[in-house]
Amino acid sequence: MLQRISLEHILFLDIETVPEHKLYNELEPTAQELWELKTQYQRKDEFSAEEFYDRAGIWAEFGKIICISAGYFHFKGSNRSFRVTSFYGEEPKILIEFKNLLETHFNRPNHLLCAHNGKEFDFPFLARRMIIHGIELPPKLNLFGKKPWEVPHLDTMELWKFGDYKTYTSLKLMAHVLGIPSPKDDIDGSQVRNVYYEEEDIDRIIEYCEKDTVTVAQIFLRLRNEPILEAHEIQSI
Repeated sequence: MLQRISLEHILFLDIETVPEHKLYNELEPTAQELWELKTQYQRKDEFSAEEFYDRAGIWAEFGKIICISAGYFHFKGSNRSFRVTSFYGEEPKILIEFKNLLETHFNRPNHLLCAHNGKEFDFPFLARRMIIHGIELPPKLNLFGKKPWEVPHLDTMELWKFGDYKTYTSLKLMAHVLGIPSPKDDIDGSQVRNVYYEEEDIDRIIEYCEKDTVTVAQIFLRLRNEPILEAHEIQSI
């Protein structure tokens, strides 16, 4: 089934998120109360709501997107390339630029979005943040009224489950077991908040996000039993 999908019809992507504010005390009192209620079962008695705020980036209601990386395959004769680009800056600007990409170059019915754990994280996070900012959802993210087989989303983690609903497999683990090279200089996802707010190094985050996007594409190739990309085939634009 996967072999029937043209690689040129897929937009691979990854997003990086952080807490919407640098510090917990920057939240208004109502938001602090809602944060405490939202996280009471996750943090239990181990952390206070303030101590747990470093993890706010995983919830669209309390986090924000700081980088979206997107990549696509391009074929010219027998030559294959994978082009990756990133959107970064203020969140509304990022979301509008990404929306424009979806509505211009990836707007056909047979175009698909692909991310790792995208159905649980990336796609709903993007949609929720667009709604929060009053940005009209592009068709590829607007799932209202769509039947399951009409949803234009692929998820490499879901594909790896093969019907198993009990497991979570990280991008890093999948890359390892499938023999996909993993750069040694990657930052860990848990470090993104500090790199953004403390080090103020967005370039490091962009590089990390783009590498994850490439890894998603590599995993998809392995799931199709095709050769993975070589370094010279990957182009940052």
